[in-house]
Amino acid sequence: MIERYEIEEISKIWNRENKYRKWLEVELAIVETWYEFGKIPKASLENIKKKANFNIKRINEIEKKVKHDVIAFLTSIEEYVGKDPAYIHMGITSYDIVDTALSMLIDESLKIIINKANRFKNILIQEAFKYKDLQSIGRTHGIHAEPVTFGIKYLIWYEEIKRNINRLVNAKEIISVGKISGSVGTYIHFPTEGEEIALKKLNLKPCKVSSQIIQRDRHMQVIYAIASIVSGIEKIAIEIRHLQRTEVLEVEEPFTKGQKGSSSMPHKKNPVKCERISGLARLLRGNLSIAFENNLLWHERDISHSSSERIIFPDSFHITAFILNEISYVIENINIYPENIKKNLDMTNEVYYSQKVLTLLVNKKIPRQKAYELVQKNALESWTKKKNFRNLILKDKEINSICTKSELNKAFSEKDLLAGINKIFKKFEYEKKS
Repeated sequence: MIERYEIEEISKIWNRENKYRKWLEVELAIVETWYEFGKIPKASLENIKKKANFNIKRINEIEKKVKHDVIAFLTSIEEYVGKDPAYIHMGITSYDIVDTALSMLIDESLKIIINKANRFKNILIQEAFKYKDLQSIGRTHGIHAEPVTFGIKYLIWYEEIKRNINRLVNAKEIISVGKISGSVGTYIHFPTEGEEIALKKLNLKPCKVSSQIIQRDRHMQVIYAIASIVSGIEKIAIEIRHLQRTEVLEVEEPFTKGQKGSSSMPHKKNPVKCERISGLARLLRGNLSIAFENNLLWHERDISHSSSERIIFPDSFHITAFILNEISYVIENINIYPENIKKNLDMTNEVYYSQKVLTLLVNKKIPRQKAYELVQKNALESWTKKKNFRNLILKDKEINSICTKSELNKAFSEKDLLAGINKIFKKFEYEKKS
């Protein structure tokens, strides 16, 4: 229920009612600032604060005629305020309101995303220690390499999510600004000290310099930060999809009672949640491309960014919140199959000890290429003929003339192969407790 509530909160942030409410907050902060400068009578301030409101239906009617959303919004407010409309929107331009309010909307959305990301991060660290000792085969290029444990996979994901949370926090800091600097950013009609006072009322900082708008590299960084965390989550989803393949089947995303995998094949259990994550991640990367394009505006500002931003911001935050929900559910409820993990680990007949044997020979002062050829000959025979690699090494006369049986057996030590994993986990013990 908490997760669904948070998705609904994203919707509430980006609906028209809340957008206009933020616009009104900015307008009122400016009116209050003018009052503090002695430019507005107290009675007018009180009247505006008491009566200022808007009607979305009325805004729509006005906008059809004037073809300008901010003017339609202001006209609706004037109809509520009555006698004091001259003091509203005094000395400012539309994007003093729109861009400042947009920063507030993005800030609210990032708070939700950061909270959800932190919750997912905590799930990962707990699962990492849960599977710390579950040995599995590591794969490079999709091919068996050397053993790892499932816990290491989770730690890698955990560290990346931490970095992405830092990106989100940095993006939140960078976007927590407003501008009330006028039509080309030169404070011709509103004082610079007034901007700081008004923005402080809105918990924002002023841009040191702006044009008609807040520069879009800030917004670009926001989309980059959420695209980055979604990319990290998609990486997890792809790993699960690979490991759920029938020929591998080391893990399986949760499949609930009554769920159906195929309309035609009743046996099917497909990784639909992880596939859905991959599909939605593509949308977000597409939005990132748009955010980059939106930074390239003519002179002090053109309007080419405006229409696409009305889509990419609410959509991107919805996608990110949904994906964080999905992956949190998958990881908390994933099915792990240790027997299949062990079967896959044993599939290549201990050939994953090849580097240990190679290192032993090199330490015996055998030239590396010569040592490589000796080990590779046995490794390829083991691979192609399904023979046990250890037995082949122990029977190789040339290798046995170089190394003792005891030394060769030690090269096949599982404990030595996994020794580094405990050291890695020690780095994370404090984070697990906290």
